[in-house]
Amino acid sequence: MVTNPQRRTALVDAAIEVLARDGARGLTFRAVDAEAGVPKGTASNYFANREDLLNQAAERIHLRVAVGAAEGTETDPRALLTQFMHLLLHRISDDRAGWLALLELRLEATRRPELRAKLTKTLRDNLDTNIEGRRQGGLPGDDLTTVLLYYAMTGLILEHLTLPDVLADVDLDELVADFVERALPGT
Repeated sequence: MVTNPQRRTALVDAAIEVLARDGARGLTFRAVDAEAGVPKGTASNYFANREDLLNQAAERIHLRVAVGAAEGTETDPRALLTQFMHLLLHRISDDRAGWLALLELRLEATRRPELRAKLTKTLRDNLDTNIEGRRQGGLPGDDLTTVLLYYAMTGLILEHLTLPDVLADVDLDELVADFVERALPGT
């Protein structure tokens, strides 16, 4: 396997674009090479097989949209939590292809046990990171609050990126603020 890390990342990003545009069935080494603008056969030099490429795409998506603790500027814990939720919504909205690729990977995981195991671990680790981030960051609520907000945001983002007209008359930033307020009554 070739080990140029920048090229590998570019190929995984190209795979994410292909997944978002063409679905899992359209993800081939040739399609990734074309999307990345590299010579035919390049992707097959970097990934052992299609499964390897799918697994690396699953990991990469979360890195592309991650919101770091240093990005928060609010001092009030409740306002900081709301700010993080807004940052997440906008980061994912700006990387629509990443989220759509993740949806494709989720569907593909229903047919591929190895991908299901990998994606389950990746998403569980992501949820655990969010729970631990709330604990370490002194944000309000408890672990269940984090889980509720995680899945509220997942549903909102799914609707927003796949059928945006359903929420056309809704201010998404206000809705996110409402999620936080309702998840943290009386705190």
